[in-house]
Amino acid sequence: MKPASPPPAIDRLLRAVPDLPRALTLTEARALAAEVRAGAEPPEDWVKALRLRVDLALSPHLRRVINATGVVLHTNLGRAPLSPEAVAALGRVGPGYSNLELDLSSGRRGERLTGVQALLARLDAGESSVVVNNNAAAVLLMLTALAAGREVVVSRGELVEIGGSFRVPEVVAAGGARLREVGATNRTRLSDYANAITADTAAILKVHPSNYRIVGFTGCPSRSELAALARERGVLLLEDLGSGALVPGLGEPTVGEALKEGSDLVCFSGDKLLGGPQAGLCSGRAPLVRSMRKHALYRALRPDRLVLAALEATLRGYLRGDHPPVVNMITMKPEELRRRAEAWRKALVEAAAQPGVAAELKVLKSDAPVGGGAVPDQPLAGWVLGIKPAYGSVDALAERLRQGQPAVISRVSDGRVCLDPRTVLADEEAALVDALRAALGLGAEPTRPAGGPDEPG
Repeated sequence: MKPASPPPAIDRLLRAVPDLPRALTLTEARALAAEVRAGAEPPEDWVKALRLRVDLALSPHLRRVINATGVVLHTNLGRAPLSPEAVAALGRVGPGYSNLELDLSSGRRGERLTGVQALLARLDAGESSVVVNNNAAAVLLMLTALAAGREVVVSRGELVEIGGSFRVPEVVAAGGARLREVGATNRTRLSDYANAITADTAAILKVHPSNYRIVGFTGCPSRSELAALARERGVLLLEDLGSGALVPGLGEPTVGEALKEGSDLVCFSGDKLLGGPQAGLCSGRAPLVRSMRKHALYRALRPDRLVLAALEATLRGYLRGDHPPVVNMITMKPEELRRRAEAWRKALVEAAAQPGVAAELKVLKSDAPVGGGAVPDQPLAGWVLGIKPAYGSVDALAERLRQGQPAVISRVSDGRVCLDPRTVLADEEAALVDALRAALGLGAEPTRPAGGPDEPG
C-alpha cells in the first residue's frame, strides 16, 4: 500500500486561493494539514478541500427554515415569525442611526419606549409599559423593583416551571422577595390569600398556567376577586400572563382583559401570541412602571433599537386591524389547510414520471399544538400532506428535508413524514414543493403548486 503523500506547503496552498481571506485561510490550511498528519484521510484535491473548509467557516449558523410542523410557536424555530411590516422596520432602522433616545421636536434626550407605550395604550393594553428582553426578565424586574425584601403570595397551583430554569419560586427568590405559598395544588380559596397577607406582604402574584392545565376537582379565585382583596388590604396584584394575547379568540386571556379586571401590572411575551420579536413587556399603572424603569436592573435588561422597531411595527399592525402571521395561523380554517395540502400533493404527483412509485402521498386529518406553552389543552385541528417513501425510512426523508436548501422542518407521525400548511408562509410554498421534489428524487424543475394561497383553486 502506497503511503499517503505529505501535505503540500502551506504557502503553496495560500497562493492557489488568493481570493479567500488570508488569515482565516491560513488557519484552516494549517488545521487541515495537522489532521492529515494525525492520520486523517488526505483529500484528493487539497485546494478544493481548503475552499470547502473556509466556506463552512463563513457560512451563517442561523438561517431561515420552512416550518412545516404545524406548531405555530415553535421555540426551537424562533417562535413567532415577524410580519412583513416588522421586517421592513428592521431594514429601515438597522442600517443607520435612529432617534432611539432623541426627541426630534425639542432636540433633547428622549425615551426609547415612547412609541411602544403609546401604541399599547391605544390598544387598551396599559396606560404605561416597560419593555425588556423576554418575559422572564419582565417578571424578574417587576418583583425586584416592587417587592424586594418583602413577601409575595402565590397559589401552590401556580408555582409553575415555564421552561429551562424559569420556575416561579426561583424567580421570586432572584427578585429578592420571599415566597408565601397558599392553598393546595388543585384548589386555592380567596380566604387562603386573605389569611396570608400581613404588613410584610408586598403583592399577590397571579401566574397564568399557560403550559398546562389541572382538571377535575379544582378551583381558584377570579382575577376580579383577587383585585378587590388586594385593594382592600393595600397590596399589589401582579400577574404573569405569559403568552401575551392582544386580541380575543386565541384561547388565552388578553392583556386588556387582565388589566380591566384589576391587575395592577401584567407581564407577557412579545414573541408568542402577540406575534412580534422576542421581548418581555409589563403594562399597567404608570407609577409602578416608573418604579421599574428607575431601577438599575432595567438598564441591564432593556431592548435595543431593532427589537423596538419590530415591536412597534407589530403593534401598529394591530391598530390597523392587520394581525401578525401567528394570529392568522391559529385562526386558519381547516378547509383552507386541506386545500393547500391537496395542492402540494397534486404538484408532486404531476412531477413524478411514474406517479406513486417515489412515495405514497396522502392528505390526512391531523392536529397540532399552538406551541410556546400557549393553549396546551386546545390542539389546532387541520390537515397535512403525509408522505410514506417507497424506498428508505421516513426518518431518512425527514433528514434530507432538514439538510436541503432551504431546510424544511417536518414532523414524523404514524410512519409518515407530515407537512402542515398552517405554519408554511405563502411565499414559501413554491420552495417547499421544490424541496419535496428534490428529497423524493422527482427532478429539479421548479413547480408552483396549483391553487396555492395566492391563486384560485
